[in-house]
Amino acid sequence: MSEYNYNYHDDNFSLDEAERYNLLIQIDKATFSYAITDQDKLVACADMHPLDELTNPQELLDLLSAKYKQVVVGLPANGFTLIPQSLFSQDHVTDFARFLDVQPGEKVSAQALDSHNTIIYKTDSTIINAAEEFGLRNSVFSSKGWIMAIAQNNPADHDLYLNLNESQVEIVAFKGNLLRFYNRFAFQNNDELTYFIALVVNELGLQPADVHIYLNGDIDTDDKRIEHLAEFFGQVQLNRLQIVQIPAEISAHQILSLAALSLCASSGAV
Repeated sequence: MSEYNYNYHDDNFSLDEAERYNLLIQIDKATFSYAITDQDKLVACADMHPLDELTNPQELLDLLSAKYKQVVVGLPANGFTLIPQSLFSQDHVTDFARFLDVQPGEKVSAQALDSHNTIIYKTDSTIINAAEEFGLRNSVFSSKGWIMAIAQNNPADHDLYLNLNESQVEIVAFKGNLLRFYNRFAFQNNDELTYFIALVVNELGLQPADVHIYLNGDIDTDDKRIEHLAEFFGQVQLNRLQIVQIPAEISAHQILSLAALSLCASSGAV
């Protein structure tokens, strides 16, 4: 695998125009990816930058210090729980956080995930400190935009959407355009991945042959996982949903979760 999965700058991209751009940053445990959009067009993106580049930028000093129209920072979660909006109260965040077994060096955040659910999640303090460089008011749960993007694309009740990141998979499902299921699993091989999907399918009361699976993230067109999953479920394909206009050399499924953070900027949902 190469050091970078994607690294793109439009020929017309210029930091002199930063005030009209949105900067999207998606943080992982030790690295981060960024994308810059001009309205609904991707003008720059790259992944696999070390986390300390956010707090002490060297290579990206000019890019990260520019004044943008809006910045959105997606924060990863060491653990999370969903609370219905009707039950959530900011005064009781500490009580809800007890479900997360918060450890020293972790901080808890609570944000609306959609109009019906609040997500309470914990993140390493070092990552929170890095995000503070851009203002914590500009931070969201890392997969919020991805979930929003799928919800806006009229998902069918038998569709499962998977976001793959190395040995982790996020699975989301909807019913009547409302969030029905969201969870994350760690897996070591194709069999474990299949097992967790089957577990979700069973919990949702679906038949494997009726399930359509849409994959994005750390996966390629010829990935053997696609063929493997197709042996058990009705339809398996890459998620080619595009949130912004992207160039031909960038794969839509690979950048979907990052690009979808733009929805958090345009909706004011930060």
